[in-house]
Amino acid sequence: MPDPNGFLRYDRRLPARRPVPVRISDWREVYPPAGEELIREQATRCMDCGIPFCHDGCPLGNRIPDWNDLVRTGSWDSAVDTLHATNNFPEFTGRLCPAPCEAACVLGIGGGDAVTIKQVEVEIADAAVARGGLAPQPVPTPTGRTVAVVGSGPAGLAAAQQLARAGHAVTVYERDDAIGGLLRYGIPDFKLEKEHIDRRLAQLAAEGVRFRTGVEVGVDVTARQLRAEYDAVLLACGALAGRDTPATPGRALRGVHQAMSHLVAANRAVAAAGDGKVPGAVLPDGTPIDAAGKHVVIIGGGDTAADCLGVAHRQGAAEAVG
Repeated sequence: MPDPNGFLRYDRRLPARRPVPVRISDWREVYPPAGEELIREQATRCMDCGIPFCHDGCPLGNRIPDWNDLVRTGSWDSAVDTLHATNNFPEFTGRLCPAPCEAACVLGIGGGDAVTIKQVEVEIADAAVARGGLAPQPVPTPTGRTVAVVGSGPAGLAAAQQLARAGHAVTVYERDDAIGGLLRYGIPDFKLEKEHIDRRLAQLAAEGVRFRTGVEVGVDVTARQLRAEYDAVLLACGALAGRDTPATPGRALRGVHQAMSHLVAANRAVAAAGDGKVPGAVLPDGTPIDAAGKHVVIIGGGDTAADCLGVAHRQGAAEAVG
């Protein structure tokens, strides 16, 4: 059973972020890894409620009280298994999810401090890598069925993994030059370093999933062709059309861009640089879209706007306001 006094003995704590002057000088993740002592302390705050509302708050139905208690008792291998039972890629969600589970945590009722569920999740996911990597789970007996998955974002990759583990031969089609969808080119490295994607792709490939990049379904290959070649076709294309405001005065002026144009160009520049100096970001037609030395105004206040703000600072904007 859980520690009934854990939430009384420990306050909510998160690992300290990297200092601002340091983190805006590179593209590495903002949060450093938390120590095991801190994570076990925070997991101990979970009360394993009779009605755990965090289950309802989590879109995946993660077994949050279960893996919190496993972390509390130091049963990391079991915590890894329990987390993966409902989540193919917890290292993604642990870094990127807005954590509605924490908003639903009983400890947050009445102005209290919720359990640091998201931080515990990402530490379990990272522990899976540290404690032996992400072992592939190939099936011994294939079904002989074939499936095409269109789109390589988190939904497409999760579906591909589940289908491959069911014994089907899966091919993922991606119109970009690299697998990952918005995980790859939409989300900045300071929120998700791309080694996490590459590690999972290696696991999927070892499980038999094939990847075809640079193939735009509907242009390079038709839906009819896919239906003829595969037993089933799964569409996991995502929604890439931004919300434009063409009637806004000044929208057509030079230097006014959609957020995703800015983020994708910046991500491509970072990917091309590797560990070297990041070149200026440009649009596909060669138009510069780099914030270096510029005064930047960001319209919007959600996650995408915050990503644009972080990118602008790292590109060396003279000023960035939203």
